[in-house]
Amino acid sequence: MNRPSSHRRSFRPSSRPNTSRSTAGQSRTGPDIDSRPTTTQTSRPWTAQTRPGTARPTTAASTRQEGASYVIALLEGRGVAREVGIAALDRETGRVMLVQLADCQTYVKTLHQMHIHSPVLVLVPDTFLSPSGTAPPSLLVEYIYEEFPGVPVEPIGRKYWNETGGLEFISQLCVEDDERAGTLIAVANKYYALSAACALFKHAETKLNTRFAAASLRIRYVPVEGTMMVDPDTARNLELVGNMAHKKSAHSLFGTVNHTYTAMAARLLRVNILSPITAQSSIDARLDVVEELVQSEERFTEVRAGLKALNKMDFDKLIASLASSETKPSMASKTASARVAQMLELRNLVRNLPTLQKTLEGCTSQLLRIVYDMLSDERLANIERLVGGALNEDGAPAKGGIAAVNARVYAVKANCNRLLDVARETYKENVGDIFQLNRTLTDTHGLPLALVYQETGFVFALRKDELEGNELPRGFVNPSLKKGKWTFSSMELKKMNARMKDALDETLILSEKIIQDLVADILGDVGALYKASEAVALLDMLWSFAHTSIMHNYVRPEFTGTLAIKSGRHPILETVKSAGTLVPNDVYCDDSSSFQIVQGHNMSGKSTYLRQVGLLTVLAMCGCFVPAEYASFRIHDALLTRLSNDDDMEKNLSTFASEMATSAMILGLASPQSLVLVDELGRGTSPREGVGISHAIAEGLIERKSFVFFATHFKELATTLSRQPTVINLHLSVQRTTRSDSNFGLTFQYKIVDGAPDDSTHYGKQTLLFVCRFVDLRGGLELARLADLPKDVLGEGKRVAEKLAALHARNKEDSESNKIAIRRKALLRLRTQLTQAFEHSAVARRGTGGLHQTVPGGYCQGVFVPGRVDTILRHAF
Repeated sequence: MNRPSSHRRSFRPSSRPNTSRSTAGQSRTGPDIDSRPTTTQTSRPWTAQTRPGTARPTTAASTRQEGASYVIALLEGRGVAREVGIAALDRETGRVMLVQLADCQTYVKTLHQMHIHSPVLVLVPDTFLSPSGTAPPSLLVEYIYEEFPGVPVEPIGRKYWNETGGLEFISQLCVEDDERAGTLIAVANKYYALSAACALFKHAETKLNTRFAAASLRIRYVPVEGTMMVDPDTARNLELVGNMAHKKSAHSLFGTVNHTYTAMAARLLRVNILSPITAQSSIDARLDVVEELVQSEERFTEVRAGLKALNKMDFDKLIASLASSETKPSMASKTASARVAQMLELRNLVRNLPTLQKTLEGCTSQLLRIVYDMLSDERLANIERLVGGALNEDGAPAKGGIAAVNARVYAVKANCNRLLDVARETYKENVGDIFQLNRTLTDTHGLPLALVYQETGFVFALRKDELEGNELPRGFVNPSLKKGKWTFSSMELKKMNARMKDALDETLILSEKIIQDLVADILGDVGALYKASEAVALLDMLWSFAHTSIMHNYVRPEFTGTLAIKSGRHPILETVKSAGTLVPNDVYCDDSSSFQIVQGHNMSGKSTYLRQVGLLTVLAMCGCFVPAEYASFRIHDALLTRLSNDDDMEKNLSTFASEMATSAMILGLASPQSLVLVDELGRGTSPREGVGISHAIAEGLIERKSFVFFATHFKELATTLSRQPTVINLHLSVQRTTRSDSNFGLTFQYKIVDGAPDDSTHYGKQTLLFVCRFVDLRGGLELARLADLPKDVLGEGKRVAEKLAALHARNKEDSESNKIAIRRKALLRLRTQLTQAFEHSAVARRGTGGLHQTVPGGYCQGVFVPGRVDTILRHAF
C-alpha cells in the first residue's frame, strides 16, 4: 500500500507544532500475521544529475534516524482521552520498553517517546491506514509521517493487537530478576501497551525471523511521570544530542559530555539528556558519585582503567544475540560461526568484570556501593566457571583474517567431542596444504607470494612493484589490482579452499552444538548479566560526567526550588571558543520573579543566554556538574521552548503559523513546575499584532506560574506587563564607542543586566519610522543619529524628549496603580525569600523552637511556621 499524499495537508490541524515524541500499539496471539504491503517513504539515490541542495539549513528531521534500531508498535484508543500504548523492541540489544500515556491533540508526548527510542520501523493496526489509499490515514499516522520521514509504517491485522496475548508474551519472555514482579504488576491493567506488545512479538517471529528464549528479555514499563519532558523542537534547537548545522559534529550537549567507553553507557546518556530524571534523591545520588570521582584522583584513575578493559563492548547486544534464535534457520555454518564468536566475547566480558568491581572497593557514595553489589553477583562467577570449563583459555577473539577463524575453530576445549577433534585435524591439514602450495609456487616462479585470507578463502597476494612486466605467470586466475597490490588465485588453490571450507563448516557446526548446551545453562543466570550491564552503563556515564567536570572546571549544583546561577557558561560554546573568551552570566529566578523579559540589541546574546539556561538545567537534572561558580536549580516537569523563527516548508507553515502552533503547544503543556524559553515571539507578523499577541501569550504563561525567560525586541511589553508582580526586566548590555564607517559605534558586552534597555535595538532609516511610533523618543533619537540627520534637528529632538521623559516619570511616580504594583512586588519577594529560608536554610531545619530564640519579637513565630506565610501576607494584597 502506497502512502497517501493527496489528502495529507487538509487533515493536519494548523496548530500542529513540529514535535518529537513516541507511540504504541496493541497485540495478540494467533496465526502468522497477514502478509500486507508496507507503507514506506523512500528517497531517490544520489546521482550526478541530482539537483543540488538548497540553502535551507539541516533540521532534526534530516538527522534523527541515525542509529535508529527500535521496532515500535503503537495503538491509540478510540475515546476522547487519546490514550496511546507503545511497545518498543531494540533489535540489537533485545531491550523492550512499554509505555502508556494520555496525550493531547498534537501527540506531543507520544512523539517524544518515539524520539527517545529512535524507530527503524513503526507498526500500527491496519485500520489506521486506508487499504485503497483514497482516504487519509489516522491523525497519529500523519504526525509520524511528518516527524519521521523515511521510516516505514507497516499495518498489522487488527486481530493481532490483543491484551491477553501481550501479557502472555511478557510473562514468558521477561527475565527472572528483582524487577520482574514490578513490571508484571505495572502492565497488568495497561490494555493498549499490552496489545502493542503482542503485535510487536508476533511481528518479530513472522517477519524478523527472530524467536527469543524464555525469560531472556529485559522488559520494562516506563512511567512518563518520572522524567522531564523535552519536546523535539527543544531538543533540536538546544542541540541536545546533535548539531543543527553538521550532523556528524560533536558540538552538542551529548558530544560535550560523552566520554563513555561502552555502547550501553552512550545509549543511557542519550536517553537521560532527552528525558532527564525528576526524582531529586536519584539526582543527588548521581551527584554524590560524580563528586567522589572528581575529588579522588586515585579512584577516578582506577575506574577509568577498569572501563578501558571493556572498551567498545556492548553487553546488551551480546545478551540479545545469545538469547535469540532464528525462527527459520538459514545458513548453519554462518550461524555457528556467529555463536562461537559471541561466546568468546562473553568470556572476555565476565573475565574483566571483577577488575572493574575491585576499583569500587571502599567507595563512600551509596550509588557506587549499589553498583559494587550488582557486580558482585555470584551468578556472574558461575557464568565465568561455565564458560571457562568449555572454552580454551588462550582462545582470544581476533578482529579478522585467518586469526579470527582459528580463534573460533579452537574455541572449544579438546576432547569434548571426538568428531570435533577429527574435523579440526582435517581443517589443520587443509590449511597446511595451502601454505605448502604457496611455498611451492614461490620457488617455482621466483615470486615473493603471500597468502591473504578472505571470506571466500585464501588468495595469493603480490605487490605491484614486485611483478616484472606487470604480467602474471601462466596458471594464475582472477587477478585484481587494489591499493598497489595484486590478488589472484589458481585452480588448485580453489580446490583446496573448497576442502578447507567444508572442514571449517563442520568444525563450527560441531562447536556450536556444544556451545548451545552452554548457552542454555547461561540463560538461567541471564538476569545477572542484565544487572551487570545496567551497573557498567551507569558507572561509565557518571565517570564521563566526572571527566567532563574535571576538564572544564564544573561545580556541583544544588536543588532548592530557586534557579540561581553565578557566572554560568554555555557548555557547548565553551568547548568551541578559546579559553577566557566566553563571557559568563548570572541567572536568578524564583516564584517572585518567575517571568523574566530579556531585551537587547541584535547579536547581543539573548538567544545564547536562553539556551544556556536550558542546557545547564538539563545537565543538572541528568546528575552532572555544571559550568558555573555556583548553581541552584528547581526540578522541572517539562522544558518547553520557542527558539526558532524559521518557516516550515515540509509542513506548509509560515513563520507566524509555526510560532502560533508552538505557542499553543507550550500553553497547553506548561505547569507551575515547567521551564519555558521564548525567543523573539511575534516577529512573523506586523509590529502591532506582534506586540498584542506576545502580550497575550505572556499573560497566559504568567498565569501558569512557570519559570519563563522571554527574549523580545518589543519594548512595549516592559510597560504593558509592568503591573504583574512576577515580571522582571533584564537586558544584555552594550557599550557605546566612537562611531566610524565600519561600525555603528556599539561594543557588545554579552553581559546580562537588570532593567530594561534605554535605547532601541533596530538600526537604519526604515526602522526609524517604526521606532518613533512604538518606542520612547530617546531610542528613536539614537537611531536618528545613526541615520545622519542634521545636528540642529537632533538637538531639538533631544530637548523635547528629555522634557517628555521627565513628565512621564513624574506621572508614573504619582500613579496610585504604580504604587500598588511596587508594593505587591516587594511583598511577593518577601514571601518568596521567607519561604525559601524556611524550606532550605540550616536554621529552619533545626526547628521553629530555635528560631524563637534567635530572632527577637516573635516575628519568625508568625512567618516561618508552615501555612502562616500566606495567611499573614494575603492581607497585604
